[in-house]
Amino acid sequence: MLPVLMFPQFNPVLVHVGPFAIRWYALSYILGIVLGITLLRRLVNLPPRAGTPELADDFLAWVTLGILMGGRLGYVLFYQPGYYITHPLAMLEVWHGGMSFHGGALGVIIAMMLFTWRHKLNFLAFADRVTIAVPIGLGLGRVANFINGELWGREAPDSLPWAMIFPDGGPIPRHPSQLYEALTEGLLLFLIMFAASRKLSIRERPGFLAGMFLAGYACARSFCEFFREPDSFLGFLPGGITMGQLLCCPMLAAGIALMVYANRHPVYEGIPPEAEAKQ
Repeated sequence: MLPVLMFPQFNPVLVHVGPFAIRWYALSYILGIVLGITLLRRLVNLPPRAGTPELADDFLAWVTLGILMGGRLGYVLFYQPGYYITHPLAMLEVWHGGMSFHGGALGVIIAMMLFTWRHKLNFLAFADRVTIAVPIGLGLGRVANFINGELWGREAPDSLPWAMIFPDGGPIPRHPSQLYEALTEGLLLFLIMFAASRKLSIRERPGFLAGMFLAGYACARSFCEFFREPDSFLGFLPGGITMGQLLCCPMLAAGIALMVYANRHPVYEGIPPEAEAKQ
C-alpha cells in the first residue's frame, strides 16, 4: 500500500489589504476574465471578423455581470432552492461560496445575446470566439477549488499514488477531483478549442465552436463527476447520477445541435468594413 498524501494546508486568503481579504477564489475569477478578454481581442479579429478589439474590451463588463449573476442564481435555483426561499438574504452572501457553472453559462449567453443585439453583431460568430477563452477561467476556478480544499472527490483506493486526505473529507483517501476538472474542463478543452479555432473552415461556420464547447464541457464534466463527491445536501439522484451530470445532458444535446446547424448553413463572411468603422 502506498502512503496517502495529506492535503497541503493552503491559506484560502492570498493577502489582506487592511480590513479586506483577497481570496484565491476571487483572484481566479478576475484572472480568468482578464486573460479571456485579452485572448478575445485577438480572436475577434481573425477572419471572418466577428467584432473588433474595442468591442471585446466593452464586453468585459457584460461578461462579468453574466458570470456573477448567472452563477449565483444558478446555484440558488439548481442546488438549494428550498434553503434560499426561507433565507432570501443569504443569496447575497457570495463570500460563503455557492456558484454554479451551468448558471454562469446561462448568464454569459444572455449577456452575449444582449451585447450582440446592441452592436448588431452575429451572435453565433461572437459566441464562437468567446467560448474558446472560457476554459481558461474554468481551469483556474478548479485550481482555486483545490486550494480551498473544497469540492473534493469520492473515496479512492489506497493504491492510487495521488489519493489525498482532505481536511473536511474525513479520514479516508479521496480523488483530487478538482485537479481532474482543471485538466479536462480547463487545459484539455482549451487546447482542443484553440486548435479547432485555427482552421478558417471552422471559423466560417457560426455556432460550430460554441457547439463544440458545450458538447466538450458536458463530456468532461460528466466524466469527472464519477470521481467527484456529490454535494451533501443533494447526494445522488435516481439512477445514481449527479446533479452535475443531469445538467450536462441538455448542454450536450444543444452542442450537437449547434454543430449540425452550423454545418448546414452558409459560411459567414464577417462584419462588413463599414460596420466595423462605426464600432
